[in-house]
Amino acid sequence: MGSEFPICKECSNGNLLPLSDFGSQGAPIHYKAWVCSLPSCGYNIKIRNGDVYINEPISSGDSHVPRTRG
Repeated sequence: MGSEFPICKECSNGNLLPLSDFGSQGAPIHYKAWVCSLPSCGYNIKIRNGDVYINEPISSGDSHVPRTRG
């Protein structure tokens, strides 16, 4: 107990899983997004530039090209 993730508010079957990212200067941004654990649901909530976005399209990331850091 205590480490359980919240239930998805959209489907009520999956759990909302937290995702983190890195800012433009490389600083970690914890809990930048929450996504439903059930891919068939697809519910997500994200923070970008201080704005909250709900249910944006989700891509697989296959076409992502990593930035080179010098």
